[in-house]
Amino acid sequence: MSYDAAVFDLDGTLLDTLGDLAGSANYALTARGFPARTVDEVRRFVGNGVAMLLHRAVPDGTAPEDEARCLELFRAHYLAHMRDHTAPYAGIPELLDHLRQTGIAVAVVSNKFDAAVKDLCRDYFGDAVPVAIGESAQIRRKPAPDTVFAALRELDVPPERAVYIGDSDVDIDTARNAGMDCISVSWGFRDIPFLQAHGASRIARDPKELGSFLLAP
Repeated sequence: MSYDAAVFDLDGTLLDTLGDLAGSANYALTARGFPARTVDEVRRFVGNGVAMLLHRAVPDGTAPEDEARCLELFRAHYLAHMRDHTAPYAGIPELLDHLRQTGIAVAVVSNKFDAAVKDLCRDYFGDAVPVAIGESAQIRRKPAPDTVFAALRELDVPPERAVYIGDSDVDIDTARNAGMDCISVSWGFRDIPFLQAHGASRIARDPKELGSFLLAP
């Protein structure tokens, strides 16, 4: 079916942020005397917000105050370095422009902290993403549907006329909890077998195929 709105995850869906996430995580870890993590380890840790990323990255048994300090260090470092290696996936800017031209409203909903989500969407996508919502203390993060519903209210589109798009099991669960259709993408932080094992029903292999899903009659 065709849709009036497309709500996207950010990391691993629109932007390849893995290098900067790993860089900031390892800055925080080594600053506190903890061992660094590989990029593949960080890939597995992302998806449930920055606090969970750091919780998974610190050694087992780390004191809560040390974990909290790592989180503070990560946030400060990431805000200063989140554009060092980050870039849109090939074909994504063209897809977003095409959606805008065809009248499909676009929003981004992410478990990354809100300031970073808004800054990255503004810097990389400009007017193509008019609504961007990240994690904050005022609203439950994904897989709760709250941030998706908030974005749809801003777009003035009901959930049944929208689709949620992401690269992880968290995104599949978010769409299910929101009562929305879901399209998974295979170019992000989780592979196709993982997505299928977690209930993915439609998987786009590249942005061109994603566009064909979104614009199908």
